[in-house]
Amino acid sequence: MSCTRENKIQLERPALICLFVLFVLLFFPVSGFASGVKLPAIDLNLDDVKGPEQLSATLQIIFILTVLSLAPAVLVLTTCFTRFAVVFSFLRYALGTQQSPPNQVIIGLALFLTFFIMQPVWQRVNQEAIAPYERHEISSEELVNRGITPLKEFMLRHTKKPDLALFVSISQQEKPKNAESLPISTVIPAFVISELKTAFQIGFMLYVPFIILDMVVASILLSMGMMMLPPVMISLPFKLMLFILVDGWNLLIGSLVKSFQ
Repeated sequence: MSCTRENKIQLERPALICLFVLFVLLFFPVSGFASGVKLPAIDLNLDDVKGPEQLSATLQIIFILTVLSLAPAVLVLTTCFTRFAVVFSFLRYALGTQQSPPNQVIIGLALFLTFFIMQPVWQRVNQEAIAPYERHEISSEELVNRGITPLKEFMLRHTKKPDLALFVSISQQEKPKNAESLPISTVIPAFVISELKTAFQIGFMLYVPFIILDMVVASILLSMGMMMLPPVMISLPFKLMLFILVDGWNLLIGSLVKSFQ
């Protein structure tokens, strides 16, 4: 069943509000935020519906809870987490260390680096949106608009123009005057593609020295007649030694953080 444009707008507003509230809960101290904002209790009860307005409100709550269940994935894709997680995975496979470092360590390190990089953005959100809203100076709609603006600027700053042009053409929208006028639904997928492209480029550069080391070890083993001995088993200690000698973690994380500054 097709929906009119007005119905879509009415459905998008609560979704944006829910995403923004989840941003705040994840990146700001819960105790400080909760002390200034009182959240109402939610009661999902479909019994004894007295009118269409009551049923509509219940369906809106169900819709909001559905959006919240998908929000973590959306939040991960709108920050620098994607680049960190993909690069760290490439590094692990380039070293050939199988499950070391484990996934929990990779995700945890990527999360804390994401908090570090995104801190100025969340400070702007707090100063420009949350603080005025707590002082009752702006409406909830203005809260969402002001809160999304710093995040949108961050994504546009790290999004390649061809990726933006791709999604503008796919959406069949009119050519915008500037990138800032693009809707958030167009900016997010373009940002994700740009982050994946950058992460794959960094991953390729990580693979090159380790592949060369594998080829050297394989050639030496072949010349010695040890064809049945896996070259990866012999090259792994040399890979680790090379990574330690160049202080790989310091070099890699320093380069990743500087790429966002």
